[in-house]
Amino acid sequence: MKQYALLRILLACFLLYIAWPSIHGEVVQLSSLFWAGWLFFFLLVVGSNLATLLRMTKPPVMEQDTSRQYQLEKN
Repeated sequence: MKQYALLRILLACFLLYIAWPSIHGEVVQLSSLFWAGWLFFFLLVVGSNLATLLRMTKPPVMEQDTSRQYQLEKN
């Protein structure tokens, strides 16, 4: 389902928008490491959802359409 992947991308972008001012203000190495990890996780989330939107991967099992499989098994 495209709308779930799109909603997850929008939520991730919103969280980045909220966190962006804090990212530039940090000078301690530990906090910089935390924000680098956070940005890596953000890119991972956006990339995986873009792959789902572009149909490069299968959607998660909960989002797969089962009605089509049911019709194939019925025939």
